[in-house]
Amino acid sequence: MSNEKKLKAIAYGEVLWDVFTNEKKIGGAPLNVALRMKSLGCDVAMISCVGNDEDGKAILETVKDLGLETVSIIASKDFPTGLVNVTLDKTGSATYEIKYPSAWDKIILNDEARKLTVDADVLIYGSLVCRDEVSRKSLEELLKSNVYKVFDVNLRKPHYTYEILEQLMKSANFVKFNDEEILEIASALNFPHTDLKENMNFISSLADVKGICVTRGKHGALLLWEGIFYENNGYPIVVADTVGAGDSFLATLVTSLLTDKKPQQALDFACAMGALVAGSPGANPKISLSEIENLMNRK
Repeated sequence: MSNEKKLKAIAYGEVLWDVFTNEKKIGGAPLNVALRMKSLGCDVAMISCVGNDEDGKAILETVKDLGLETVSIIASKDFPTGLVNVTLDKTGSATYEIKYPSAWDKIILNDEARKLTVDADVLIYGSLVCRDEVSRKSLEELLKSNVYKVFDVNLRKPHYTYEILEQLMKSANFVKFNDEEILEIASALNFPHTDLKENMNFISSLADVKGICVTRGKHGALLLWEGIFYENNGYPIVVADTVGAGDSFLATLVTSLLTDKKPQQALDFACAMGALVAGSPGANPKISLSEIENLMNRK
């Protein structure tokens, strides 16, 4: 897949191994977003940290083979490569046990990371990486740049505070939640209503952010873009597992919006991508343009 305009993207945050019952797969929400954006034709670099261990070397080799820039992924002698134990329930929904501390908690910016960010069109970052002050301070430095900033909310208890989440939202140009996350955060910030559109308007006003998306699992997603709401009610799919579906959705939506696709078209395309990833094992399955089009046309 390719774009009329080739975006330069930076993803900041965790790279790790998702450990399932019988295997382990490369993952971490920012890396999943980066890999999907790469498959959509973007130039993508990853800013992170791995351990100076076999798991870390395997991540660097894999990421490089997949075409991402790795000069801004540092290796730590003091902390191990990140591991997450993933448990899937009968519906394919995942829960996570996230090891701490991991190398990605200790991201130190090198000169390559700073230069890549200055030259980029878009910076993707999440909330999980801010659980440790070292990585959070590095992110705060990057957020001072003029790049378009996309905040991918990933609430993983107990690894967040509402104060930091509010700061991250206020730094962003675009914020993506799932339906449970936006209701939890808005409620914590004293907004009493449960209607998703009202919550999106509340966050937009509070954080002065013009782009907001809320995913609703099998029921699709809502998009607030330049003051107008767009909606997709989802595509029918047999779920294999939900790991990475939201990440691929976000990567597709942001890539589409920033390469001047119409908002409804971008949302529909992203929802189809997310559904197909949920229908495939693991976070980063190969998805073709024809598969997306076939699913959209089947609706």
